[in-house]
Amino acid sequence: MALIVQKYGGTSVGTLDRIRNVAARIKRTRDEGHQVVAVVSAMSGVTDGLIKMARELSENPSEREMDVLLATGEQQSIALVTMALQDLGVEAASITGRQAGIRTTGSHTRGRILNIDPTLMRQFLDAGKSLVVAGFQGVTPDGMIHTLGRGGSDLTAIAVAAALKADVCQILTDVDGVYTCDPRIVKNARKLPEISYDEMLEMASSGSKVMQSRSVEFAKKFGVVFEVRSSLNDNPGTLVLEEHPNMENVVIRGVSIERSQARLTVTGIPDEPGMSGRILGALADAEINIDMIISNIAHDGYARHSFTMHGSDLGKAQAALKPLLAVLPQAKIETEAGIAKLSAVGIGMRSHCGVAATMFRALGAANINIGMISTSEIKIAVTVDETRIEDAARAVHDAFELDKVPA
Repeated sequence: MALIVQKYGGTSVGTLDRIRNVAARIKRTRDEGHQVVAVVSAMSGVTDGLIKMARELSENPSEREMDVLLATGEQQSIALVTMALQDLGVEAASITGRQAGIRTTGSHTRGRILNIDPTLMRQFLDAGKSLVVAGFQGVTPDGMIHTLGRGGSDLTAIAVAAALKADVCQILTDVDGVYTCDPRIVKNARKLPEISYDEMLEMASSGSKVMQSRSVEFAKKFGVVFEVRSSLNDNPGTLVLEEHPNMENVVIRGVSIERSQARLTVTGIPDEPGMSGRILGALADAEINIDMIISNIAHDGYARHSFTMHGSDLGKAQAALKPLLAVLPQAKIETEAGIAKLSAVGIGMRSHCGVAATMFRALGAANINIGMISTSEIKIAVTVDETRIEDAARAVHDAFELDKVPA
């Protein structure tokens, strides 16, 4: 008998019929002799509806109250899934994040999991019950309801699997697994049977919508092997696990894109110690996530720093830097919106040369101009005009022949 944690996203529980399907799937797993802990999201559209109502009432609703409000979406789901299970004759109980012992820290609406006390979950499992746990939420040390932000239910599932020492963690969603690229963009994209934590982390942070990067980070930290698979069929998914030597035979594992990016460049910065820290510190204090960073010294002896970020953060970033730049007489801000990021990811880069050349030749042949470039040990990322990002993805996918199964 195995202990299996299954996570169901909003589309998987988006209607009563889909909730019945989820309950039937849990029952089948239980009938095979396994213990099941299901982590569920709010029904699709519910969270957006709650946010809309809050903003109709208040231009700037309290983040603490938003946590209280948004947590109700998952609580609705867990009750409905549990009712469906009980109707099938399955002994089941729903529990909130607080009851699951999920302790959190950080700002409201952006919580981070500190630890999990699985005592109550163990008691229910030992009593022979299946559990339906509210994803996306926990409780602060002083007892306040706390939501985990985007991708929070994935994080909950990984963390619960780690705390319970589950045999398997399945992330069940509306896709069949992790593909070499988004199959809606690249028609011949291929589903990957497995991928390493590091590759999945790079793809998640580069725009892949299958998993949020912090969930993958948590899985890697605690050695939680998980499978991304569809909740709508029984097809095998993609295993995400620690890398092994055979993985290096594949130079590039996949291509990711991230739209709605923007570039902010600060020019006229005195070339002196501490300036970069002051600029980055101002952006960090404003809780702006920056991605690619390029810094150099211009011909006039002043430094210039360029950053990419989500386009929605551009105005916030300018406001955050305004007080600092006010005391730097030569400093100016330049911005560019309407760009996108293309990333090629693979741990095989470590042992193969010519990867960047292949990628840049493919983009050049497609007449796609490159903006910023950044690299890591297993990733090459570039910015391109957002109107050409799909062409860029197809060109790079073809150049590395990702549609073909590796020999």
